[in-house]
Amino acid sequence: MAEKAKHLLEELTHRGPHQVLRGDLALVGMPGVVLTPTKGLGLPAVAFGHGWLQPPHRYLGLLRHLASWGIVAAAPATQLGPLASHRLLAGDLRTALDVCVGVRLGDGEISVDAERLGLAGHAIGGGAAVLTAADDSRVRAVATLAAAQTKPFASEAARRCRMPSLHLAGGADLVTPYVAHAGLIASQWGGDAQLRVLPKATHLGYTEGRHWSNLLIPGKSEHATRKLSHALVTAFMLYHLAGEQRWAPLLAEDVKGAPIEREDEDAAA
Repeated sequence: MAEKAKHLLEELTHRGPHQVLRGDLALVGMPGVVLTPTKGLGLPAVAFGHGWLQPPHRYLGLLRHLASWGIVAAAPATQLGPLASHRLLAGDLRTALDVCVGVRLGDGEISVDAERLGLAGHAIGGGAAVLTAADDSRVRAVATLAAAQTKPFASEAARRCRMPSLHLAGGADLVTPYVAHAGLIASQWGGDAQLRVLPKATHLGYTEGRHWSNLLIPGKSEHATRKLSHALVTAFMLYHLAGEQRWAPLLAEDVKGAPIEREDEDAAA
């Protein structure tokens, strides 16, 4: 089983079979980006929340990776300032899902199934994704990267989340140490929750490129962290949103660089 998980991980570190289109959420009234396969009806969709001070373009690699595997990925470019509202960002993630479901994307050849919606996010975007999931019954899966506690508390909102979740955290994260953030959220989760710790990942390891916020926030873009997190989040969403059972071994096993720290079924039940 472990050997099979290794091969599945290797497969998912590469781009998927779909060509990718990039669009602008501003065309429907919200700043941000949306990446989609070139065509497909009834596709799954994921709304992604950015970290503190981080513009969506720092996550284009992940969004593009999801789209290449057949998942529509949208990221609002809102609440980018130092006093960002976690509650409003959560609302914007919900609106991004509304856009994905309600607007025929591309040249009318792309549509999203309202029963196949997920959320993901980095840092406060991960916490905001939890806030959104707690109040949106459409959400079927949640994945977080270096999730940060929010106000209102994501750890309390997690108790109301019955959908499965995946939480990736960095062992070298000095901003959101996983025990007090991702680990706490996972421990309070109302449904199935898995926490994986990437021992060498820093807080900004999931981002790409350079940004002025690197002067304020410890950590930097890390190729290995992005490669591993892209594969695991994609496998998680393909399994839970697209029903692709072949990825199950990857989600059930430790993999090099991302061992399972804890795995709970109905953790807060």
